[in-house]
Amino acid sequence: MSFQDKTLTCRDCGQPFVFTSGEQDFYATRGLTNEPGRCPDCRAARRGQSGGGGGGGDRGGRSREMFDVICSSCGKQTQVPFQPTSGRPVYCSDCFSRQPRR
Repeated sequence: MSFQDKTLTCRDCGQPFVFTSGEQDFYATRGLTNEPGRCPDCRAARRGQSGGGGGGGDRGGRSREMFDVICSSCGKQTQVPFQPTSGRPVYCSDCFSRQPRR
């Protein structure tokens, strides 16, 4: 499929921006059917505003509750975003990344 550059209008700032043929191809290969509604600058600003991209829903400005734990592998004190269950190991991020995947 051959794509042509398209000029779109940003829904936030109202400025025109180019949706390149390469971007269109990228969208198509990922099964994305909607064109972007924001220019790259407004997309980046929105991403920074929401604390990062992708995954997770909006927490309405609430911060996530963190729990203090001791890593079951290295003994380092760390925090995790879930209430640990007794009898189950809890790891710091370094040790967790070294655990074999199931």
